[in-house]
Amino acid sequence: MDFTITAMRASDWETVRTIYEEGIKTGDATFELDVPEWESWTKAHLPECRLVAKKNDVVIGWAALCPVSGRCVYSGVAEVSVYVAASARGVGVGKKLLQALIQESEKCGIWTLQAGIFPENIASIAIHKTCGFREVGFREKIGKMHGRWRNVILMERRSTLKKFNK
Repeated sequence: MDFTITAMRASDWETVRTIYEEGIKTGDATFELDVPEWESWTKAHLPECRLVAKKNDVVIGWAALCPVSGRCVYSGVAEVSVYVAASARGVGVGKKLLQALIQESEKCGIWTLQAGIFPENIASIAIHKTCGFREVGFREKIGKMHGRWRNVILMERRSTLKKFNK
């Protein structure tokens, strides 16, 4: 599939929102039950690390980072979100978005990326592993969703850039 990856703009939000809703409906992408409004979403995500994949000028996937803490010692640690439209899954969009997000994050001083992934989301786990993430933990029954306890695999990627590993 031929597509480009660019910085997300506010004008991309409606399609990003739709893709996020598709992910929520799978039941295996997030603990979120509803997509927040743009104002809440944008406040929660780092402004410089938001990407979209576009095919023929239509958003088919997105990736973004959230800070894990407001404490300054964690300024280089962020949580990853990657979502791909149902119509574009399985052709490498998620992997390319995650690779681009990794590059962008390192430019912005992020040295550790983390992800919490449901064990049932095999495709997401595989993409993260392919992009250098490793499993660092397992949280059993960490949250209840639709009356069912859910487990989460914690994954992490540490930058290999020398500036972060002195």
